[in-house]
Amino acid sequence: MTKKISDKDKKDWENFLSSREKIPNKELDYKKKIREEKIKKIDLHGYTLEKANTAINDFVTKSFNENVTKIIVITGKGLRSKNIADPFLSKDLSILKYSVPEFIENNKDLMKMIIEITDAKIEDGGSGAFYVYLRNKNKIK
Repeated sequence: MTKKISDKDKKDWENFLSSREKIPNKELDYKKKIREEKIKKIDLHGYTLEKANTAINDFVTKSFNENVTKIIVITGKGLRSKNIADPFLSKDLSILKYSVPEFIENNKDLMKMIIEITDAKIEDGGSGAFYVYLRNKNKIK
């Protein structure tokens, strides 16, 4: 049995596909409802790229083991960085707001502990910060 798709359904589908709206992460909403929210914050201002990556790796792992639900990572906006042309090449300071999230996303061990990484709200640092939502360590096998 085949049904013909109505013009309204086609138009709704096209509108959905062209929309920039994100689909809500049901896993994140579910985790928030059954776990008490526990938030930690790390400020990476002034860190070198290497030290920032080491610090974030250790901080995420420690927070995961402490059953933290959300980490606020403050990187700064990179306004005083000398490496604006290429933020991924650095011997001293780098634009951490780009390189730290990329480091996390490329680290398979860290990503096993993470549900989602999102931009921070203005009150938590706006474009100079981001959130890392952690999985429940008791639910991972």
